[in-house]
Amino acid sequence: MRKRLFGTDGIRGTANIEPITAETALRLGRATACVFGAGGNGNPNPPREKRTIVLGRDTRLSGYMLESAITAGITSLGVDVFLVGLLPAPGIAYITRSLHADAGMILSASHNSYEDNGIKFFRYDGYKLPNSVEASIEKLVFLETSSFIPPPAAKIGRVVHIDDALTSYVKYAKRSFPRGYSLRGLRIALDCANGAAYKSSPNILRELGADLHVLHDSPNGVNINEGSGSTFPQAIQKFALKTGAHVGITHDGDADRVLFCDEKGDLLDGDEIMAIVAIDSLRNHLLAKNTLAATVMSNAGLDEAITQCGGHVIRTDVGDRHLIEEMLRNGLNIGGEQSGHLIFRDYTTTGDGIISALQVLRVMIESGKPLSELKSCLVKYPQVQRNLAVRKKPPISSLSNVQSLMEHARNVLKDRGRVLLRYSGTESKIRLLIEGQDEHQITKMAERIIDAILTDIGAEDG
Repeated sequence: MRKRLFGTDGIRGTANIEPITAETALRLGRATACVFGAGGNGNPNPPREKRTIVLGRDTRLSGYMLESAITAGITSLGVDVFLVGLLPAPGIAYITRSLHADAGMILSASHNSYEDNGIKFFRYDGYKLPNSVEASIEKLVFLETSSFIPPPAAKIGRVVHIDDALTSYVKYAKRSFPRGYSLRGLRIALDCANGAAYKSSPNILRELGADLHVLHDSPNGVNINEGSGSTFPQAIQKFALKTGAHVGITHDGDADRVLFCDEKGDLLDGDEIMAIVAIDSLRNHLLAKNTLAATVMSNAGLDEAITQCGGHVIRTDVGDRHLIEEMLRNGLNIGGEQSGHLIFRDYTTTGDGIISALQVLRVMIESGKPLSELKSCLVKYPQVQRNLAVRKKPPISSLSNVQSLMEHARNVLKDRGRVLLRYSGTESKIRLLIEGQDEHQITKMAERIIDAILTDIGAEDG
């Protein structure tokens, strides 16, 4: 049995180590061309003479290597490549739709450090690929080269450089902000994480009139997410205080996430952002079916805050794929994760850090209230979260001591809390969350479970 390539969000790993190698990237490009070159996959657009795939990347050094290899694989089977260069992941989703391409791909490992890279896919309409299409691509990756029939020389795919992709995405994102509104008078601190949004987000905020102060906007190929961005929010907290900003905004490497800090330097996570925007949408009758979509990781206080305002929260498994599926199934327009991966389907098909930020800035402008006041709409239950690095991922059900301690914790907490333990789908980590009303109690529970994990699988703090 070959190891499965696709995780919860595309393919990810360490650059130059399988599967993130030039050789596998070439095979992946070929497999992708085979799947989308045949047409179909639900694409209602009229067929072109040549099939097309959009390809972009973030600022990682390994992106150039992977871009060349994937491009070679795609064009070798007669499919054209639209190269857009550096662009946030949601920008790739948008460009794929706007160019009526058959699929889109971005080379990024999101919030991971520069040593890692990955490949995320979008279908023709900007949504993530269904499992069935991922399975088709993965199956073809491992076929022998002789299984593919290359076209004649005259039918090899072309590479087209899309030089205005950044400008097009900036215009698109700005359209999610109400016409006639301005950010003039708002001093904004922005951390670009030396990632894919280091040009787009500053351009958007400046063009809307913000007094902008930017941090970590000088990528060099190896400094993406380094002591910066949404995985190191201390940077934006300090910078916002230093610059006297009314609000601090911070992205991850591919800018599909966003976190905030208020004018006091206090952090707001995705739960607080969702509460602010969803409650405002409820009051303005703009929250579809009065329902917000969130994952099992979100704080129980979010449910209470939305319920008190006449709304409802539905929960999904972790991951934007599960959120999107639930939102599409139920016709919902706002959803998100505690991590800051937020989806506003009125404007976009995937998590978009800058579009999400603009929705919060709109609420600030319309209400005339600072973030420190707006965030008080959510009263959180105490939570303890720990992420442990692991070298292997045995089934959690096989960890008898861990299971026993988790069951004990659930029996003690009953309906006043919860215990969640899962492996990360994008990193070699196991993640523990315990939520309850007594912080001292849940901290003790977490320590016991962590000790059992360390004993059973040799994990370490990561």
